[in-house]
Amino acid sequence: MRTFVSAVAAVLGLLLAAVAGPAIWADRNIVQEEGFVALAAPLGQDADFQQRLAAAAVGTIDTGAIPEALAGLVRPVLEAAAGSLTGLPGYPAAWEETLRKSHRLSFADPASLPPEVDSSSSLTLDVAPLVALATDELSRTTGLPLDAPEQTLINVGQPDQRQLIARVTAYAPLGYPLAIGAGIAFVLALVAARRKWSVLFGLGFGALVLAGVWALGSNLARDAVLGTASGNEIADMFKNEFVAGASTSFGSWVTGALVAGGVLLVAGLVTRIASPGRQRPNR
Repeated sequence: MRTFVSAVAAVLGLLLAAVAGPAIWADRNIVQEEGFVALAAPLGQDADFQQRLAAAAVGTIDTGAIPEALAGLVRPVLEAAAGSLTGLPGYPAAWEETLRKSHRLSFADPASLPPEVDSSSSLTLDVAPLVALATDELSRTTGLPLDAPEQTLINVGQPDQRQLIARVTAYAPLGYPLAIGAGIAFVLALVAARRKWSVLFGLGFGALVLAGVWALGSNLARDAVLGTASGNEIADMFKNEFVAGASTSFGSWVTGALVAGGVLLVAGLVTRIASPGRQRPNR
């Protein structure tokens, strides 16, 4: 009976851990604003993405207030602003604020979104902070009074993907109680076991299998997202770079599961060898 209880607890713990790991990662790196900003921040250091995003941001500046006679003079200034935007001292802060505003829009209740936000899109980039930075630089350079818009939106993803965000937002926080449940199950498996080494060895093997399942699931999810196109070059670049960063981030969790599995396997073998009840071969 003790062996049966130990086996059931070990299997239950592994199943709970299999769900808890991705859920906790998603909550920390996608649902929570700080984690999302930290994960997406390196995208602002990609030279090609920077240049294209800067050009898109500058291209949205409203120059309607500029006299027609000066329009030809302003155009080269706009092009120069697009090229120098990423080098301005305020660019890192503007990019971080872009990510924060975008996260708040994307993870908000659809009913609370402003009318201009496409609630069917899975992610909405609000590049208004970058546009404001470019507008201020342009005004300083030309001396012309230009007003920056409060929102400049770029929709990322396919229609109806906001439902996926809603499910992730609801599911991700459950990872913490599931992880606690997995820990309790593992302790119960060890306490109930007649042979502790067998539980350690089994959990180690299960952790290795779990790492493989996580890696396979991560690759399938990455390929599925990368296989979609929004029709917007900037949006697709953000999506591709963000997915690559997310895959790398979750890969560290897969590596952690592999290391934990290896440690448990070794611990099981050492415990088996050191066990005082181990039968010695007859001489």
